[in-house]
Amino acid sequence: MTTTDRRTALRAGAGLVAGGAFAAGCSATGAVAHPAPSSRPSGSPAAPGPRRYPGSPAQLTHGPRTRPRVALTFHGQGDPAIARALLDQAERHHARVTVLAVGTWLDAHPDLARRILDGGHDLGNHTLHHIDINSLPEAAARQEITGCAERLRRLTGSIGTWFRPSRTPTATPLVTRVAREAGYPHVLSYDVDSLDFTSPGAAAVARKVLAEIREGSVVSLHFGYDDTVAALPVVLEELDRRGLAAVTTTELFS
Repeated sequence: MTTTDRRTALRAGAGLVAGGAFAAGCSATGAVAHPAPSSRPSGSPAAPGPRRYPGSPAQLTHGPRTRPRVALTFHGQGDPAIARALLDQAERHHARVTVLAVGTWLDAHPDLARRILDGGHDLGNHTLHHIDINSLPEAAARQEITGCAERLRRLTGSIGTWFRPSRTPTATPLVTRVAREAGYPHVLSYDVDSLDFTSPGAAAVARKVLAEIREGSVVSLHFGYDDTVAALPVVLEELDRRGLAAVTTTELFS
């Protein structure tokens, strides 16, 4: 099948209504500990840090419904070549995304932190080992959050713009409090789950996102899956057709 034929087939699939039941949540892929990352390059500007949005809840699932903006957020883990391909695609479409990185993934691929920021994207915290943070006792949950924050600070000069809990769309009150104490005023959830981590096929990923996305939506996607690479151009082209700008989560809530 040619590239043109493949895109045509994906667009046709994206036009259908999403069907079937899927399980929500992150990929079950485990993380392996790696040595601590190196310091950020000398002279590199520090990355932006978290912002507080007065009047907003501690846990944010979507932005304002009155502006034609959406946020595509990626759980940062997996093959770095796929991560770079997705970032390249976003930038070709003048889109900016948010990456919530796993700490051990940053250990293995420290250069990706600066690659994400240099592309104009948000970079945040998705825990150190990508385990079920809601099931952990307080001390272990704190270690998961601060461990990733320390890596982000070492690489970028900041703890990152957002915190998203691992293996769950929402955080418990305990995890929300611990994240706030670590410097993250808000937990970033989402209102559209692409389910790309279930590997349903690129057309199914695009179809589900486009069936549910609207003004203010925060979409959950993942690095590490070929389906996402194939679906992203279709999603971005349709968003452009609808007049919806893909912006960083910081821009969405500002």
